[in-house]
Amino acid sequence: MLQVRDGDVDKLGLLFDRYHIVLFNFFVRMSGSKTTSEDLVQEVFLRMLKYRYTYRGEGKFTSWMFHIARNTQIDFFKKQDKEKIVANENFDAASEDPHPGEILEQNQDHVLLQKALNKLPSEKREVLVLSRYQNMKYEDIAKLMQCQVGTIKARVHRALKELRIIYKELSGESIS
Repeated sequence: MLQVRDGDVDKLGLLFDRYHIVLFNFFVRMSGSKTTSEDLVQEVFLRMLKYRYTYRGEGKFTSWMFHIARNTQIDFFKKQDKEKIVANENFDAASEDPHPGEILEQNQDHVLLQKALNKLPSEKREVLVLSRYQNMKYEDIAKLMQCQVGTIKARVHRALKELRIIYKELSGESIS
């Protein structure tokens, strides 16, 4: 990203190749929509190009990238005047494959888990997606969200607890 910042904008293509699936997976888990996620990924890379001069090279590139991704998502849904994704929108699952959705759609447990994840409030869903699916460390999430590491740990714990309850309700299991 330092090279992009310093004027070699062709290198943004390399960053896109490396991170577009990571961003797509983040957005699809946050929104449940393949189409929306594809649009948001494109917008993130446009903003990275537009705001490349704000990248200082301090800390991790992915933290800076996810900061832009979070803002992009917030702006998108403000623009759409939505707080949540429409509940009856079909789930388009994420995958490491260049054609996202094919593998996870075949597994009902993953689909059920995604439905449960989508029922969580966006703040809880976001900390789970960042920590569990994007493998971000709690310290990095805390910096991204501008709070203490202990706060992130508590949010993840509460989110997992609520996710477990929702999952069991959706699967018809008794809650104990």
